[in-house]
Amino acid sequence: MLYAGYEFDICVTSVQERAIRTLWTLLDATDQMWLPVVRTWRLSERHYVGLTGLNEAETAAKHGEIWRRSYHVPPPPTEPDHPFYSNISKDRRYADLTEDQLPSCESLRDAIARALPFWNEEIVPQIKEGNWVLIAAHGSSLRGIGKHLEGLSEEAIMELNLPTGMPIVYELEKNLKPIKPMQFLGDEETVRKAVEAVAAQGKAKK
Repeated sequence: MLYAGYEFDICVTSVQERAIRTLWTLLDATDQMWLPVVRTWRLSERHYVGLTGLNEAETAAKHGEIWRRSYHVPPPPTEPDHPFYSNISKDRRYADLTEDQLPSCESLRDAIARALPFWNEEIVPQIKEGNWVLIAAHGSSLRGIGKHLEGLSEEAIMELNLPTGMPIVYELEKNLKPIKPMQFLGDEETVRKAVEAVAAQGKAKK
């Protein structure tokens, strides 16, 4: 992104640490630390709740690979005896949300439905004003934006692998339709290996 010379007008991110730190790194590297930043729970990662504490391979081994890539099927909800139950239920980042806004579990469809209102109500007006928007978010919310922009099917979005930390670029027409599909900033071989690595993360180890 540094060598591509992108300059932004506003940044948006989630309220989760890894996305915030990614944004800091990008802004520091491009000498744009002064840009305004909007943080929102709507761009946070999908709530895996009952799967919290497991990595993706462990999740696949214990519950099957459907939990990671199914569009409609949510993971098991968090039970009171879950070791992370208290941390999740009392998280200050979500203290102002209603139970409907912070469900006990989310499918990918649920996470996308949560992210899109922020896209439509906050990001779209910025783009229409001619502003360049930098989004630092998570796989679920970013896939949701991609699905919305490109009109991807449920099957296609389930197969879409977004490498962590690899910038994605969308250039939009005036009607907010992409001029071309999402582009990864990186050489072809690096992108290919990164995508393959993400695809392998959710497979159960044999």
